[in-house]
Amino acid sequence: MQLLRRFQYIKLVAADFGAALVAWMCFYLLRKYLLNELTGYHFTEGALFDLTGSAVVIAIFWMVLYTLVGEYRDVFRKSRLAEIIRLARVSLLGAVVIFFTLLLDDQGVANYRSYYKTFTAYLLLHFVISAILRTLAVTSVQGQIRKGRISFPTLLVGANALAMNTFHELNRTSRHLGLRMVGFTPVGDSVDPELAAALPQQAGYQRLPALVRALGIEQVVIAIEPSEHSLIQGILTLLEGSPARISILPDLYQMLLGSVKVNHLFGTPLIEIKQDLLPVWQVVLKRMIDVVGSGLFLVLACWVYAFTAIMVKLSSPGPVFYRQERIGKNGQPFGIIKFRSMFVDAEKTGPALSSDHDPRITKWGRFMRKVRLDELPQFWNVVKGDMSIVGPRPERQFFIDQIVKIAPHYRHLHRVRPGLTSLGQVKYGYAETVAQMVERLKFDILYIENMSLAMDFRVLLYTLKIIVEGRGK
Repeated sequence: MQLLRRFQYIKLVAADFGAALVAWMCFYLLRKYLLNELTGYHFTEGALFDLTGSAVVIAIFWMVLYTLVGEYRDVFRKSRLAEIIRLARVSLLGAVVIFFTLLLDDQGVANYRSYYKTFTAYLLLHFVISAILRTLAVTSVQGQIRKGRISFPTLLVGANALAMNTFHELNRTSRHLGLRMVGFTPVGDSVDPELAAALPQQAGYQRLPALVRALGIEQVVIAIEPSEHSLIQGILTLLEGSPARISILPDLYQMLLGSVKVNHLFGTPLIEIKQDLLPVWQVVLKRMIDVVGSGLFLVLACWVYAFTAIMVKLSSPGPVFYRQERIGKNGQPFGIIKFRSMFVDAEKTGPALSSDHDPRITKWGRFMRKVRLDELPQFWNVVKGDMSIVGPRPERQFFIDQIVKIAPHYRHLHRVRPGLTSLGQVKYGYAETVAQMVERLKFDILYIENMSLAMDFRVLLYTLKIIVEGRGK
């Protein structure tokens, strides 16, 4: 089945590449017709070679653009109508880029009216040819799914009458989604006998992560009462970091709020837990901003680093830098770097959070914390890839173990790289207790659920405001 999936994926990419190639070649001839250049024109081998080379370059450009906007994410669950609408938007964007890059300085164009003709001609050619080939490719994929040749192992969480109804509903209305039920996992003592006869019973929901790995589960449908918020939260926490897609049944209130999205007409209404927090292009651009911005800052602010290092050395005996293990993306530990703001052996009795009048902090260290100078070495962590400029602040495992006892959803923060600054830090500030860490958590969850480059920019502006006002600690 994996081989068939790979073939269908290659077929979709090849359809897009071929469409871009053919569209550019057709446009080459159409452009000459529109500009009255066909008269006396001789199509030589050299011209054919140049045209083929330029068409390949243009096709590669379209492949990169499609990848950046996420066209090749989740290729087996595409809707033909949605694809055509999305393709129209991407085609317009790509045509504009090509127009300003290649066609705006076209010496054969006599006036702006000719520009409009050539731009419109290329846009329509590319869109129509791409739409036809893309539709054929998506139809082929959907055919493989409907025939059961491509399917997605699905686990049902729940064992009561609601789970049974969900099973029937999915079988009746969602065949086109390719969900192949491999069993159910109970969440209570009672099991619906009809469901037990229809599906094999797996281990209890507490073993969900192991079940997902062992059975190769690609979709988890949580079919328990939507009012069981604490239970749903516990299940989602167990599945944090799982490669499987997760869907839950909505209640009427969530439907009225517009939280429920049906991606396919007549599909079972489900709330799908978002896995891709950012579009591909924003992921790439965010990382580029992190690396370039941090690299420039390290070079341009070298005098600030030198001055701060000297002041740290003069403030108290001990090293200039302080290295501490923190937990980053996907729960991976890394060594965070700071300018030392406390006396040596400040934590000889064990990990402890700082406070406003903490005697362990040096006089210079207190100033550094107010204007965030102690955080400057972390730009190196950003360049290395341990951190981002904006993201939830990383914590030590010692405190994470305490936080998750109160708020298990803290692990949600490990879906992204931690940051130099965060929404929680600018809206709430430093936390002096575990309870305050839990209180600050809601702002970091809010950031993750609304992640965007625009959100990062707003957080940076807030951070600069705090630094200028000296409100850090």
